[in-house]
Amino acid sequence: MKKLLRFLKFSLSTLGGTAVDCLVMWLLAEVLFPQVEIVGLFLAPTISFECAVFTNFTLAYFFVWSDRVGQRSTSGYFKRFLPYNISCIAAFLIKMIPFVLIRHFAGFNVVVCNLLALIFSGIFNFVINEWFIFKKK
Repeated sequence: MKKLLRFLKFSLSTLGGTAVDCLVMWLLAEVLFPQVEIVGLFLAPTISFECAVFTNFTLAYFFVWSDRVGQRSTSGYFKRFLPYNISCIAAFLIKMIPFVLIRHFAGFNVVVCNLLALIFSGIFNFVINEWFIFKKK
């Protein structure tokens, strides 16, 4: 039951990161550089993803796994942020496979492709956070 509640908190908190991800993606790919395909396929997803990583980590640290953080400090925050960011890069690579395939074959808007691809990376992220980044001591 506790894992289910934590998964629900994780899912809820990722909405903030997803909103940041989609907003930055939309601004870069659709508003600022709509005619530059490489921006829509690679640069916008990369930049938007890193913005979402920061948002999601902050929510995970203070909301989802706050009971496992212990004494909060700036050094403790950044000590966990590095492995979190590395795990998110792995999740990003997992996300990019369906993102590029959906964009290429279905031709959907980049935000729609991004939302669909986030399903794959979301599951991976929860497992890594639960078992490694914020593991029980």
